[in-house]
Amino acid sequence: MAINAKKLAKFCRPFRIVLGLILIGIAVYTGNKWFYLGIIPLIAGIVGFCPACAITGQCTILGKDKE
Repeated sequence: MAINAKKLAKFCRPFRIVLGLILIGIAVYTGNKWFYLGIIPLIAGIVGFCPACAITGQCTILGKDKE
């Protein structure tokens, strides 16, 4: 299965990083451990790997914003 995920869209990476930081911040503030799952979008944004693309084999965001 070849995945064309060399890079995420220009909007997607910063969005994932910000979303991850917000979720982790909520976890620290409220004490709800479920929000620590924000580490997943944070790492995905930093590394540039889209787990949804790996699972499905396609990425609709990359399909819309090819350069």
